[in-house]
Amino acid sequence: MPNETILVIEDEKNILELVKYNLEKEGFRVLTALKGNAGLDMALKEKPSLVILDLMLPEIGGLDICRILKQNDKSRGIPLIMLTAKGTEADKVVGLELGADDYMTKPFSPRELIARIKAVLRRVKDKSSAKVLKAGTLELDAAKHELRLKGKPVELTAKEFELLKTLMEASGRVLSREFLLERVWGYDHSVHIETRTVDMHVGGLRKKIGKESERIVTVKSVGYRFDEE
Repeated sequence: MPNETILVIEDEKNILELVKYNLEKEGFRVLTALKGNAGLDMALKEKPSLVILDLMLPEIGGLDICRILKQNDKSRGIPLIMLTAKGTEADKVVGLELGADDYMTKPFSPRELIARIKAVLRRVKDKSSAKVLKAGTLELDAAKHELRLKGKPVELTAKEFELLKTLMEASGRVLSREFLLERVWGYDHSVHIETRTVDMHVGGLRKKIGKESERIVTVKSVGYRFDEE
């Protein structure tokens, strides 16, 4: 994926240089920042294709940077991969719920990191070229990242939007929580956090789409499906 710009915000210089070296070998343009404030400013100014973000940073932490970027209309579409030494379940849940697209724990394999970056960028590209999805009074436009209910816009978080889009695209097929966690959040093999993360977002989504929420059906012990009819 040549010419894609990756911003790496990491305060450990040796890790920063390792990531930068491997990304540049793959043809990416790489921007770097050693401190939180500089990284946040660069993300807002440069609007990179993807941000690799450490949790523990000087000045302002990675979770706060993630929150700010995902609350800003101009930057909420920038995908984020958390790269951190903290590997507890709580840290992963918070990062994913704030809108991070993936989560890697140090020490990490540069090859795996690059594979995950490419997977996230592919998902973003697929979203931008997707068609308009309709069901009842719902109309989801992936290219514009808009949801309309009875012709009026509905404000969703980035993850709620992607969750609804994934369910609608499945055309009535039942999707497991594990599948949704991997597809929407880019995170797999996490049985312990799947229910809290996926179910919480489904609940928030249902509240926002009113009567149409009945289309999101809970399949006991399995996951969810979206009824088009």
